[in-house]
Amino acid sequence: MIKVGIAGASGYTGLELLRLLIKHPDVEITAVTSEKHQGQKLADVFPSFGGFSDLQFVSLSPAIADTCDILFLALPHTTAMNQVPAFLTGNCRVIDLSADYRLKSAEIFEEWYSVPHEQKEALSQAVYGLPEMHRDNIRSAKLVANPGCYPTSVTLAVAPLVKTGWVDLDTIIADCKSGVSGAGRKLATHTQFAECNEAVSAYGLATHRHTPEIEQEISALAGRDIRVTFSPHLMPMTRGMLSTIYINLKKDLELEALGKHYREYYKNEPFVRILNLGTFANTHHVAASNFCDIGLQIDSRNRRIILTSAIDNLVKGAAGQAVQNMNIMLGLDEKTALDSPGIFP
Repeated sequence: MIKVGIAGASGYTGLELLRLLIKHPDVEITAVTSEKHQGQKLADVFPSFGGFSDLQFVSLSPAIADTCDILFLALPHTTAMNQVPAFLTGNCRVIDLSADYRLKSAEIFEEWYSVPHEQKEALSQAVYGLPEMHRDNIRSAKLVANPGCYPTSVTLAVAPLVKTGWVDLDTIIADCKSGVSGAGRKLATHTQFAECNEAVSAYGLATHRHTPEIEQEISALAGRDIRVTFSPHLMPMTRGMLSTIYINLKKDLELEALGKHYREYYKNEPFVRILNLGTFANTHHVAASNFCDIGLQIDSRNRRIILTSAIDNLVKGAAGQAVQNMNIMLGLDEKTALDSPGIFP
């Protein structure tokens, strides 16, 4: 059995990791950490795990890595940055779900996160954990930086177009909407029920920290620097993410040809579903699943492609993708513990 630890197991992403890994046939969860709930049993704090686990929350320390083959870090941004090198000294491999190791440039990280990146050597070892783009490097990685939810949704939708010559990559506009769980469990005014219910609000316009992450991955595919306009919105729903992406065409294109290209591009990807033409992505259909659904449309009147991309922000956008990465790293069937449909309705 593969021994797994989860740091930050009492947050939304940590709990989603627990939900998925408890049913993983090759995994034994050996440690769960929470500073707030240290010493309490998992099932006492979160009764949904009653009968599934006798684990007790402990404090996070480097010694935990000695008991694990894989350590998931589901901690707030910058919290684990300086602890990661200590976790990597033995045989343990780390999957970090924060943003600390996603950006390959320490300077860009410091620009967008306003803190120094003090672990540049570890940063140089990190592999960006988007399986559809970096599977071969993930297999041998010691440290995987699990992607953000918005970059997963946008990058998967845009990637098949990058090298076609069909579109003007300097015109990408991503209008994205996320459920409230994307903000985490920390108390904040804007995520309280009375503040966000029956309301849709834009936030982080032109300043959201996922912007450089999206640009990094699309630029790498394009072989040149690409800038995107990224507009995130908060939706009054618990989980789910929908991205609507607009890109100008450089030539006339038939929708059937676009659909054929996308289906061919993702034909071997178990968690990307290209929807039938005329059908558009819907968060209901991916809820609690690891799928990314992509819908396609061509606005021929304005010579523009419109893409829709739906994921569950806590699964393909976080914990599910992390488990997918773990499966790849360990040479397991990539779909293990993840191959299930959404929970609609």
